[in-house]
Amino acid sequence: MERAVLQITLFGLLLSLVSAQPIKSDWDIYSFHINSTVTSRYATTLITSRVANRMDVSKEIEFQVRIPKNAFISKFRMFIDGQEYNGTVKAKEEAQQQYTGAVSRGESAGIVSSVGRTLEEFKTSVNVAAHKKVTFELTYEELLKRTLGKYELQIHARPMQPVKDFKVDVYIHEKSGINFINVKGGLSKMANAITTQHVDKQAWVYFYPTEDQQKTCEGCGAQGMNGDLIVVYEVNRDVKLGDIMTSDGYFVHHFAPSDLTRIPKNVVFVIDQSGSMNGRKIHQTRIALRHILSDLAEDDFFGLVTFDSVLFHWKRELVQASQTNLDNAKKFVNNIRDRGATDINKAVLEGARMLNANSREGAASILILLTDGDPTSGVTNIEAIQANVRQAIADKFPLYCLGFGFDVNFEFLKKMSLQSNGVARRIYEDSDADLQLKGFYEEVATPLLTDVTMVYMGGTNLTQTNFSQYYNGSEIVVAGLITDNNLEAFVPQVVAISGTKRMMFSDTNTTLESTGTVSDVRIQRVWAYLTVKQLLEKQLQLSGAEQEKVKKEALELSLKYGFVTPLTSMVVTKPPGESTDVLHKPKEGKAAASPHSHVHRFQAKPSKGKLMHHFVQGQLRPQVPSARNGLALPGLSGRKGQRGQIGSAPPGQPGLPGLPGQSSSPGLSVDHLSVAGDMSMFNAYGSMDTDDDSAFLMPIAHDAYDFDMDDLQATISSHVPHTTAVPSSHRFLLKTQSLPLCFDVTGDARLKLLHYSSRELYVNGELDSTFNGGFTKIIIHFSADQHVEINTSEIIVREGNKTSHHTGEDPITAGGVTVIKRNKEVDVAAGDVRLVILLHEKDGNTFLWPAIRQQPADNALAHGILGLNATVYEEVQQTPGTKLKINNQVFDVTRSSAVDYSIASPPTLGCWLVSAATALQRPLDDFIVMQL
Repeated sequence: MERAVLQITLFGLLLSLVSAQPIKSDWDIYSFHINSTVTSRYATTLITSRVANRMDVSKEIEFQVRIPKNAFISKFRMFIDGQEYNGTVKAKEEAQQQYTGAVSRGESAGIVSSVGRTLEEFKTSVNVAAHKKVTFELTYEELLKRTLGKYELQIHARPMQPVKDFKVDVYIHEKSGINFINVKGGLSKMANAITTQHVDKQAWVYFYPTEDQQKTCEGCGAQGMNGDLIVVYEVNRDVKLGDIMTSDGYFVHHFAPSDLTRIPKNVVFVIDQSGSMNGRKIHQTRIALRHILSDLAEDDFFGLVTFDSVLFHWKRELVQASQTNLDNAKKFVNNIRDRGATDINKAVLEGARMLNANSREGAASILILLTDGDPTSGVTNIEAIQANVRQAIADKFPLYCLGFGFDVNFEFLKKMSLQSNGVARRIYEDSDADLQLKGFYEEVATPLLTDVTMVYMGGTNLTQTNFSQYYNGSEIVVAGLITDNNLEAFVPQVVAISGTKRMMFSDTNTTLESTGTVSDVRIQRVWAYLTVKQLLEKQLQLSGAEQEKVKKEALELSLKYGFVTPLTSMVVTKPPGESTDVLHKPKEGKAAASPHSHVHRFQAKPSKGKLMHHFVQGQLRPQVPSARNGLALPGLSGRKGQRGQIGSAPPGQPGLPGLPGQSSSPGLSVDHLSVAGDMSMFNAYGSMDTDDDSAFLMPIAHDAYDFDMDDLQATISSHVPHTTAVPSSHRFLLKTQSLPLCFDVTGDARLKLLHYSSRELYVNGELDSTFNGGFTKIIIHFSADQHVEINTSEIIVREGNKTSHHTGEDPITAGGVTVIKRNKEVDVAAGDVRLVILLHEKDGNTFLWPAIRQQPADNALAHGILGLNATVYEEVQQTPGTKLKINNQVFDVTRSSAVDYSIASPPTLGCWLVSAATALQRPLDDFIVMQL
């Protein structure tokens, strides 16, 4: 237990390691991914860590995780030598028996857990044989809490070594639409490693730092990153009743009206000034109180009471927050001194008396207690104090308890707060303790509603429905079951008091729609999550048989949904011969060719005209020769009796596009057949399907060939139907801050995707022949004789005359490029450039789609479709048809849609359809290459 541990954390979670001072040659966290999906504020996060033992002997690899305090772990598993080992959630007592048995046998089965401000820590370990690998997967779930008008998703990264394949993918979908999204935290300063996309109801955040960035960022070093990445967002709030999502008999209601008038408040601050508050704590308390007093509105009334073994009043009654009174109160605050013992009972009862004696109609009353220790004077029995406070407050206003440091009995404060409709919050002894105090006050500074009752006709098994107050920037969430899944009989309403007025929120015009089968489990799990949370709080307030009943209900739900809660533990199964680990949730403060093929050979003759033909989906289509339609390579001639050589153009050189061809087997295709006067070009082999299911093949030598064009055209005419086929088109999206632009590229063109003029890196791709499909292969050039080819089945690396084929998931390094293949994607890192190439399937066809996740600082020097900056446009006319103004030019546009294949689960987005030249602001030919 005392051995040094290399810890890795992310999203509040993770990582696996081996020693406090790891040696790169001994172990390697070669891949670390966090995938978080947030739908209707409910976040499900999967963390995957892959670790290799590079030593010649077996090694114990530790997996250490930190998750948000409000989250429940719901799944854990390990993969070793192809064998899967799953964690199982069991009742804590049952899990403890396994734990105790292991310890009694002298096995290292214990799990040390500790807690920070916002994270809980778990860990397990497994023995990995020499030169073997282990994969850890952990899933946790949490309902994001709205605070001060926003939601925050926290990622804490401290891997203790740079990770070659390190990435964070966050996807957010909100039914009501996303108002804004941004990223903050120390790691957000690596701006070029972060990509954020936001379109209407969906948003994506990608964090793909390179190894070098993980060493050089703020707070980083040789041991990698150490910092936070926080995704912040808010939703649109157009409906006063809020968002209601239903699915398969369950519902979740998010209620957060924002256009309400604030109501004045009566607030009393009860401040501990006992001897234990000496030093920095009392100093920070004074600073925070001065700030809080400055934030009081003139129609607020307030009181100040400090205490040790006796009470000290600034005023014995509440006074208005006039400037004079505030100035005098600040003088009182400046003179607060630490001394004496701690009489919490007397102090809280006095604060309650002051509020009861000075209640005002239309005002919201709030009692706030700050203390750092246990009661040591007066009434010291905890149960007696809780009973006295509950009787004095009598549900008339909430009590908020702030526990300063770790000497305080936090369970005592938590129960006392919950019994009076409040919450307890720990204030951490740190340099920002005053900001923590001020931050808490801001959460309750603006009450908007009191006595809030959530009513659901036709609903049952509801979570909490009564709330003493609703504050600006917060949110009330209720979940439950819909009786008999009868949406027509399900009527939600909210009744509350706003000042002196009774308000009712309802929307009889709202049609409740099911989210469909995709979200069935998630809606149900939100209900289970909330129910378990509230049952755990309820049991703290009860005793005896009532407490046991509530505890049993919470345990049953925890086991049913696989949540690791204070009542359950995760039993980690390991390979035979190793101990079983038990993960506990800590308490706060603890610490081929067609068989019918017919082959034909031809003698080339000179062409008698300028008619061009292209094989298109197994047919011929006449076309007028043009730079856009033909495809001729330098050094290739079709004169009779003259042999032509296929020329070689440097990667990325602008050329002409190809059009789609249908191949009967891999490697046998005629992509183009062009005749333009004396110029023509063929692929190595071509095939064309005919009505009798035969294949028409043309073997053409790579080095030289002779052919007679008259014979060729006559023979083709006898084998091919004379119908016309239109080449397939592919729709591209250009993201903007508003509605994206989209444009079509016709045929299986070869496109310049990315090139930086400051470095030797070219990325080109060839489109397939599937309608609105993607790319068949993508080539990455990183030097004159080195490149990587990525297709739908393998990765091919060519270095000079050496060629290697890869299909596994081991990292591939060639030159300065690292490529890692996954099940549905390929990750590419080239210096400070990060690409992901996604694998999609459509109508039985598989294709690729590239997306850039990180661009270098000199992105202004980028060329290619992926290097384009977001287009800025202005809508200048909406009737009778929409026109857009781009770079001082006006263009007609059409409202359309496109599939965004740059996303793993591609959504369909609305877009303005324009020509390629309009969207790209240059001819499409500028993005065409002659060869990949």
